[in-house]
Formats: sequence, C-alpha cells, structure tokens
Amino acid sequence: MFERTALPSGLRVITVRLPAARSFSAVAYVRAGSRMESRAQSGMAHFMEHLTFKGTASWPTTRAVSEAIEGIGGTSNAATDREATTYWTRVPSRFAGLSMQMLGELITRPLMREEDVAHERAVVVEEIRSYRDDPGEYVFNLLDQAVFGDTPLGWEIAGDEDSVAALTAPALREFWERWYRPSNVVLAAAGDVDHEQVCEMAVRAFGSESGPDPDGPRFEPAPELPSADRVRLVNRPGSQAHLCVAVPGLRRDDPDTWALELLDTVLGEGMSSRLFLHLREEAGLAYDVHSFISDYADSGMLGVYAGVDPRHLPRALDAILAELVELRDNVVPDDELGRAKAYACGRLELRLEEGRNLASWLGAQEALHERTLTLEEAVQEIQAVSADRMRELARRLFTDDALSLAAIAPGRRGRTLEQRLRLS
Repeated sequence: MFERTALPSGLRVITVRLPAARSFSAVAYVRAGSRMESRAQSGMAHFMEHLTFKGTASWPTTRAVSEAIEGIGGTSNAATDREATTYWTRVPSRFAGLSMQMLGELITRPLMREEDVAHERAVVVEEIRSYRDDPGEYVFNLLDQAVFGDTPLGWEIAGDEDSVAALTAPALREFWERWYRPSNVVLAAAGDVDHEQVCEMAVRAFGSESGPDPDGPRFEPAPELPSADRVRLVNRPGSQAHLCVAVPGLRRDDPDTWALELLDTVLGEGMSSRLFLHLREEAGLAYDVHSFISDYADSGMLGVYAGVDPRHLPRALDAILAELVELRDNVVPDDELGRAKAYACGRLELRLEEGRNLASWLGAQEALHERTLTLEEAVQEIQAVSADRMRELARRLFTDDALSLAAIAPGRRGRTLEQRLRLS
C-alpha cells in the first residue's frame, strides 16, 4: 500500500512504509528530459544533471556533495532519460532527513557557476566518446535514429560534442528555472518512516513555494514510425558485429501494454526465452541476445539485440526475423505462456522487495503514467493477458513496413542486411 500527498508547492509525495527496514530510499523525478530539447539544446537535460552535483547552497563543492551521503555509508546518483531526470539516495533510516535535504538541494538550489559549466563540459564530452567507442552501446543510439529519425526521440540523450560545446551557463539556468521547480517534481520514498514525516521533510527540503507549471507543450508529438531512413549501418573494425532489429511498439499506457510485456518475455527475456534458446543454445550464433521495450508518452519500440561473429550477421538477422514470424503466425502454447507469466510476475515481485526499486516503481508511475498500480494490481494485469491477445498484437506490430535495423560491423559485412529486412 502507498500514500500520496500533493503539497501546496505542487510537489507530489508518494510513499510506502516498510516496517523494520534499516534503509531509507528516496527518488525524485524531475519531469524534464532530452525530449524537451530543441536541436540547439541537445544534451542540455543531461548536462543539467551533471551540473547539479558540482555544488549546492549547503554543499558548495563536488566533494562536499558526495561526502555528505557517502560519509554515512549511503549512495546517491542521477540519470537522464527522454521524459524525466531522476535523482536518488539510499541511506540508513536514521539519516532520512539528510537524504531528503540532499535531493532538495540538488534540484532547487544548485549553484551552476560559470567555472563549473566550463569544467563539466569536458567531462560530458569524454562520456559521449566513451559510449561511442563501445559498439555494444552505440548500436542502441543508431537504432533510435533508425526508428525515430531526426527528432528528439532519435537524438542521443547526452547530445554530441558540438551541441555540448555550444551550451552556455545562461541557457542552462533558463532550463533549470523552467523545469526544476517543485510543481514539476514527484518524490517517492520507501522505508520505515511514516508518510507525514516524509511530507514534513519534503517541505523543509524543497521549500513551500513554487512558480506555475512549465507553460506550453512539454514536447513535440512523436513522429510517424518508423522513420524514412530506417536502416543505419556503421563500418567499424572489430571481432564482433552488433545488430539491432526493431518495430514500433506502444505508448506507455496503451491498453495492450501488458500483452507487449509478455511478448517481450517470450521473445527475449531470460535464458528460457526463444531468442536465447534458438540463437544461442541451438544455433550458437550469439553470446548476448535479448529483446527489450522502450516506451514513451505517445510512442514506443520493441527491439532485439545480438552480438555475433561478423560472418554470421545474415544468419542472425534471418533467425531473429523468424522468431517474429512465429509469434505473429502462431499462438503461444499454454505451458509457455504460463512460464512467461510466472517469470514476469516473479521478477517484478523480487525487484520490488528492495526499497530503492520500490520507490522508483511508485515514483515513475506517479510522474509518467496515467495511474499508479500496486504490485498486486500489476500481477493481475499480467495474469489477465491471453495468448490470442498476444497474437493479435504481434500481427499488428510485426509487419515488413514496420521493421528498422541498426548494425555495427567490420568491412562490408552489413551490406546485405537491408535487402533481407523482411518477414517471410
């Protein structure tokens, strides 16, 4: 069970009490991500996340910020996504107040000094270079471009070196003033602290006043999918090729969300999934092969990744497409569906037993979803999905015109992939 309160500042607080828990986890969702950016602002939300940790009113240096939490054995971090930036802390329960104060400082009282912007620019550029140099990571950026095209959903969340170089302290402060206000924040907490105490700490940490909600649309509507240029190939030396295949998925709160969850589970989640058993165990084509879902307010994607021997790229692509055809044309057998439901439910139950994951679950739903589900309600939704419903969804999603592809491979190994990108 959880409790929810909207404070006078507009800050929404959602909590779950965990009696006898020795830890307190708090997660703050700032509803501002890379999707809110123009091309000229690309990378700003991610840069803003970095900049907050450079110093705040109470902890004016990076060292002071880190030592405040690490000095009591706790952990803290942040991450930028398409539609939100997330800050979190996990501390011993007796330091819950400090945890909340830290989140309030990072979000509402960062110093954002000119010298910090100049210094952090170089750090962010190195971060961009690090994942561009990792083909197993960069192929996912290429897939976003293939599916969503030249739009905020297709751009790299961190921006590129040119866009980061162009960011200025005044522009970053303007971004912060618009989005980083209590009325645009959801705070979720889990631990042995009652809801009223958390609300009181939140008022002290985030203040009691807030300007109006950000005006105007939060982001441009998602483009028609897939993009016109739906194949992205990069020639890069290496002993392994990296392949991604995708189809447009569903918006975040689509009625068929749970059917898609189970399609993903059957297709490529875990070592008993079809992709793992057929491509790895039987064919020996890949060490890492799995499927995944990306979902946004009005769009989404179902994708497959495989790391393979460059010589086997065509075979791997054909094998992945064959699995999509099988899900499209045939009903998932009852025993396999039962195992998939048990896997999805059990994984969720085990994940939410940990306080930070539970706080993140509640906070994400409150900030980004149309309704906030309990664990029991989510399990009921999963159990209610039928095999026929899954097949109908697969028929709707798995079409030749919907397919996109991204690959990083040496030489000309990827040259035949585009002509093979069709379902038999």
